[in-house]
Amino acid sequence: MSSYWENRFTNEGMIWGENPSNTVYHAIEIFKKNNVKQVFVPGSGYGRNTKALSSFFSVEGLEISQSAIDLAAQWDPKSTFIQGSVLDEALIQNKKYDAIFCFDVLHLFLEQDRAKLIQNCNNHLNASGIMYFTCFSDEDQHNEVGKKIEEGTYEYVVGKYAHFFTEEDLLSHFSQFKIKVIELGSTTEVLNYNDKQFKEYILRYIVVQKTDNELSSI
Repeated sequence: MSSYWENRFTNEGMIWGENPSNTVYHAIEIFKKNNVKQVFVPGSGYGRNTKALSSFFSVEGLEISQSAIDLAAQWDPKSTFIQGSVLDEALIQNKKYDAIFCFDVLHLFLEQDRAKLIQNCNNHLNASGIMYFTCFSDEDQHNEVGKKIEEGTYEYVVGKYAHFFTEEDLLSHFSQFKIKVIELGSTTEVLNYNDKQFKEYILRYIVVQKTDNELSSI
């Protein structure tokens, strides 16, 4: 996966243009209401979303592609970026954050690694911290396209696969944690590529808050 993204960012630069996802603005509203100060962004890319976040919060991004980080350092100098995999917890071993914004990363992994990603994020969340995740929806037109790898997961491009979440599936990914669900929904995302092309697709999102309750509220 690292070579795939390194090649894309090296050859295509700011692939999806300059404007952040609308989900970032939604996340900013929720984070402000919960007095968030520090935000962690796994899979931060070239800073398209971190730039909006860093206008309000202290932001740290983790990105596997060095080429993307080089772009991000220019585009969003307020944020700090670390090079490495979102599955490598050691990269942020002693750090805690008030909130985590994870945009369109969760669906890129197989089941075992999806669980590991969420676990890593939860481990680095302060008490009462917020996690905001977006992912591909099973209602998107690309669902079930390509070779089936796992239940709900398809190789829709050679060498690249994605998981498409039902609402129940997304909730189940967080069910083991001591959290409460703040919001759960879906939205249409529009990607504006730097070659003036655009693509619409359907996302699911989940917003959860860490709690000390023995049982989660899912």
